[in-house]
Amino acid sequence: MRRFACLLFLLLVGATPSAIAGQFGTTVEMRAKNGATFYVPGLITGLGAVDWMVDTGSGYMTINEDILALLKENGLARFVRRMRGRMADGSELEVPVYSIDAISIGDACWLRDVEVAVFPGNTRPILGLNVLQRTAPFIFSFEPPRLVLSHCDRAVDTVAIGLTTPQE
Repeated sequence: MRRFACLLFLLLVGATPSAIAGQFGTTVEMRAKNGATFYVPGLITGLGAVDWMVDTGSGYMTINEDILALLKENGLARFVRRMRGRMADGSELEVPVYSIDAISIGDACWLRDVEVAVFPGNTRPILGLNVLQRTAPFIFSFEPPRLVLSHCDRAVDTVAIGLTTPQE
């Protein structure tokens, strides 16, 4: 046991600060609805505020057709491919996948060039595993309800991504 503790200490001391600095650096509080569904605030460039449903069972982040239409209107969504997926009820659905410029999880975790699956109708936006994996390692905590994320961009140029307008 003592050897293991010494080895662990050496591994931690020997790790470079840059390797550790990006880990678990961003905490985002979640809101629980009905005790089993969790939501986090966020932003989509060119759209504004969204309420992401956190779904670790969803392989992809999703948006709906209405959100896609607004993003395409502003040139902020690029078609990538079509994808067939299995829904929670076992049915299959083929959906388009788009790349969008940037999103935030909370107000401090920005990710650029994010792939999203587009669902028909006016479905809620879902924060899925393809995006959560980019923030790995991450912690999903029930008590208190929060996400603790790694490797987030702290800031983005809000003018360039369409959240604010340039000052004259």
